[in-house]
Amino acid sequence: MMTMKTMRRRTAATVVAIIAFVGILGFKLVDIQVVRASEIKKTSVIGQQVPSTLYGTRGSIVDANGVTLADTVLRYDVQVSPSVAVLDKVAFTKDVNAIGAATGQGGAAVQKIISNALAVNPKSQYALVIKGIDVTKYDKLTALNIPWLHMTRNSTRVYPDGAVAGNLVGFVGSDGKPQAGIESSQNACLAAADGSQTYQQALDGTPIPGTTVTQKPATNGGTVQLTIDSDLQWFAQQQLAQVVPALGAKFGFVTVAEAKTGKLLTVAQYPSVDPNNVGATPPNFWGAMSFSTPFEPGSTFKALTAAALIDTGKATPASQVLTPYTFTSPNGANLHDAGYHAPERLTLTGVLMLSSNVGMSILGQRLSSQDRYNYLKAFGIGSSTGIGFPGESSGQLNPVSTWDDQTKYATMFGQGVSATQIQMVSAYQALANGGVRIPLTLVNGCKNADGTVTKAPQGTPTRVISAQTASTTLGMMESVITKGELAKQLNIPGYRIAGKTGTAQQPDGKGGYLPSYYVSVMGVAPADNPQYVVSVNLGYPTTLTSSAAAAPLFKTIMSQVLKTYRVKPSTSTPPSYSPYY
Repeated sequence: MMTMKTMRRRTAATVVAIIAFVGILGFKLVDIQVVRASEIKKTSVIGQQVPSTLYGTRGSIVDANGVTLADTVLRYDVQVSPSVAVLDKVAFTKDVNAIGAATGQGGAAVQKIISNALAVNPKSQYALVIKGIDVTKYDKLTALNIPWLHMTRNSTRVYPDGAVAGNLVGFVGSDGKPQAGIESSQNACLAAADGSQTYQQALDGTPIPGTTVTQKPATNGGTVQLTIDSDLQWFAQQQLAQVVPALGAKFGFVTVAEAKTGKLLTVAQYPSVDPNNVGATPPNFWGAMSFSTPFEPGSTFKALTAAALIDTGKATPASQVLTPYTFTSPNGANLHDAGYHAPERLTLTGVLMLSSNVGMSILGQRLSSQDRYNYLKAFGIGSSTGIGFPGESSGQLNPVSTWDDQTKYATMFGQGVSATQIQMVSAYQALANGGVRIPLTLVNGCKNADGTVTKAPQGTPTRVISAQTASTTLGMMESVITKGELAKQLNIPGYRIAGKTGTAQQPDGKGGYLPSYYVSVMGVAPADNPQYVVSVNLGYPTTLTSSAAAAPLFKTIMSQVLKTYRVKPSTSTPPSYSPYY
């Protein structure tokens, strides 16, 4: 039987236990709500926070007139959760048909994707429906409000003009990283920087409004502006696409530059790559061969030798040379002209007009090899142009100490030396610009995302020859257009044109030559007030293997240039340099 004393003890013990329990609860509450409140709140928020990426947009590449050549657009990949999709049998068919209609695939195709995923894994939570849909389709799919339909955003590089300037613009890989061309060389301007943000989500995963916090804002890439005129580029590529196959050639180039600024207006190539579909073009044509692939220039080089002779006072347009078909130097170099002829009484003008290897070699002896080498270097031969285009070659101009007697003479008329077509255009730009070579440019500058503009660095102009020498050399080159064997194919009525043809054999890599030719026509117009340099080059044509193959295309391109930029016809009279004595 419980006594009063026992009851009091039990009651006291219970009261003490309750007080102790309440005290512990009170302590915990104070600890949670006061002492550690800030820390616990922070931990709670962090547990609810969801990180997400803020995507920056890669910048555009535009031509000189602002025409877009490369751009970035938003695309979306569409995914579904197959195991969730089939839970509602009634809504399933309706939903897949709606998805199929919005994507353009059709409901049956979407249902097959889901069925295939479930066949592999009955609990599948992922199946890709379609990649790269545009914003219009994204909006249609979003409006369906299907809970098991998901879309992820990605950026896609597009090239609106396709292959127009494709070899210059370059392309990016599937990972968005630059692979070639301007995309690569100007990546510092074009590249975007992604940012980051967080938001809090409810228990069902829904973002809580007003909880988004940006940790780092995204930065968009800048816009690169080229010097290229995309309309003229398109025209040149269209012409090459017709001429190169018709002549059975392997490739062709057209380059146009401003004489007084060095800006490249066209660097066209056929075959050309379409950056939207790189795999459709053989890899050896993915780059810009005008920058990357040097060739022996052939007789277009003779204009440089003639300019050096005149600049040093070693010759004049009327300098005389009795020119046989063949020539053997005192040390055994053997040279000959392209076709047999009896000895001809030529002037230096006539040597250029008839493109005589022998005549140029005999007159060229007046200038030391080292002096000629120095002039060639000043013209930019054997050195990078400084444009910085990926894969650009410096060509090959060996030191004089390595020249044998054959090379000594061959370099006077474009053999024993190699140059890219851009280097040759640079040399002719000096002839057209009063003897001052201005480093060529392909990029005007970068317009940054904040609106500031960074101009492309400009190289230092170099005086190569005197203004009088440049004018005299162009005057002699006019005879090629007015009196040469291709005068009818090259002459443009109303305009004074200075030009030079070239036919260079393809080296066999063993010190000899193959029976195939790299043919060229290079010219300046108007000769009395030079504005533009045009170069046309065809690689190894088979139906016509001389520079006559390139002459009609040169006339077409030069005519288009004069028309496009509304160049006034010449009003002065060409110099009366006689080709014979």
